[in-house]
Amino acid sequence: MSAEISPVHVPPRRSAASDTLSGRGRRTAPWVLMYHSVGECADDPYLVTVSPDRLERQLRWLNGRGLTGVGVAELLRARADGRGKRLVGLTFDDGYADFVEHAVPLLRRYEHSATVFVLPGRLGGSNDWDELGPRKPLLTEDGIRAAAAAGMEVGSHGLVHLDLTATADDVLAAEVRGSRDRLQEITGKAPEGFCYPYGKLDARVVNAVRAAGYAYGCAVGAGPLTGTHALPRAYVGERDTAGHLHLKRLQHLLRRRPLPFEGGYAALPYARTAGPRDSADAPDVPDAPEVPDARVAEGPPVPSEPRVEQDGR
Repeated sequence: MSAEISPVHVPPRRSAASDTLSGRGRRTAPWVLMYHSVGECADDPYLVTVSPDRLERQLRWLNGRGLTGVGVAELLRARADGRGKRLVGLTFDDGYADFVEHAVPLLRRYEHSATVFVLPGRLGGSNDWDELGPRKPLLTEDGIRAAAAAGMEVGSHGLVHLDLTATADDVLAAEVRGSRDRLQEITGKAPEGFCYPYGKLDARVVNAVRAAGYAYGCAVGAGPLTGTHALPRAYVGERDTAGHLHLKRLQHLLRRRPLPFEGGYAALPYARTAGPRDSADAPDVPDAPEVPDARVAEGPPVPSEPRVEQDGR
């Protein structure tokens, strides 16, 4: 087991802007929920499917507590500007076609938005990486554009859903940078976020995501790699009632990890573009340093029978 990395330290800069961005010296990870497929599915061995009825109940639960679900890029912008207290990140992995069919109408009805992480190397294909369970269709180019037109953030999940920690450097570059270029061609906008397939990541993969130009990355349990390019998320499934969501929120509030500074907290690019006031007040900070390559993967292994709470399929 290699040594754990230490959080990157940047000496504090005393100003209103630096206090807002740093949380007065310490910034905690936001609450981000992780969904996958939305539909009716009796055969769901990986527990990646939430029925429309259950999703609707979960969205109503957020509304009832004064919480609004948003895409992760919007969440980070709001936090950088001091406006994120009542916001929750909503993410949908794998880019299933049912996101547009079932999730988007419900999100819009209850005035939420979300990030959908898609696979531009499997356009119109299916979830062939899942050994068990039914084949589910994935979004086409038109489906991805429809999600974006509905106000949803489109992020990358790689090209074809690989364990990136086990790939050669050229394959890693294609999955990370190549998928970003492809999505820019489809939507006309380069994606800001990346989601690690299976929740698997290590320092090499995180550095590749950062170097490709992504503003953030979503993981599951990122451990010592936790940061803006490895944001932890909480799994949500069909079994999650209002009581379960309440407990998960409490768990997040009690156990959330501090985010290390990444060049003065990686939300700074959002603060610099949020408006004239933010741009003028934002402190100058150095570029984010690379994570030492000695750090091993903290994401869960790719199991044949994954643990529900840790699987990032």
